[in-house]
Amino acid sequence: MKIKWYGHSAFLLTTSKGVRIITDPYQSGAFGGDLAYGKITDEADIVLSSHDHDDHNYTKDIKGHFSFINKAGVYEEKGIRIRAILTYHDGSKGSQRGKNLVFIIEADDLTVAHAGDLGHTLDAAALKEIGAVDILLLPVGGFFTIDASEATRIVEDLKPRITIPMHFKTEKCAFPITPVEDFTRGRERVRDAGVAEVEFSKSGLPSQAEVVVLRYAL
Repeated sequence: MKIKWYGHSAFLLTTSKGVRIITDPYQSGAFGGDLAYGKITDEADIVLSSHDHDDHNYTKDIKGHFSFINKAGVYEEKGIRIRAILTYHDGSKGSQRGKNLVFIIEADDLTVAHAGDLGHTLDAAALKEIGAVDILLLPVGGFFTIDASEATRIVEDLKPRITIPMHFKTEKCAFPITPVEDFTRGRERVRDAGVAEVEFSKSGLPSQAEVVVLRYAL
């Protein structure tokens, strides 16, 4: 499976059979230009949106005839099993910023979790519902989501083989969130991929857990 980071929380997952899944597509230039990543104009077969905010739900630039998933449930699309698990955008059960979906994507013998704008750590019931994860796409920037410390706890609880940080401050995101270094500083086994897209296989996963930092593509 190839995983490409567009920027913010938006990724393109391409399976070995060529199925294209886009997660949490943002509206380029949203929030008065504070979100300045470029437009997502690729074709998709499946589009996932964790919640209904402009930096996670914008599909108008995406090409192709795609299935759109933005509600909790279990789905079978193009031979891929997707579970959308209800969580919250804040630490008070959604009273501040509403609900959030964690997506569990099963393809190519891999289990990939995209945590959306998760705003809290996970209790035992949520951890059980999510289950074993190979690759975790996790917000780390704080303020609107979990911060670096809370993200660290989730990594410790879920124990993914690969963690890919997202939703952190860059020169193309002026949100009041922290940079990825707040999450990676002092951590062992951090790899700066130096590129926007990496490829993973079940047999190629590292024996020890790694954090892989991608460059934004747009």
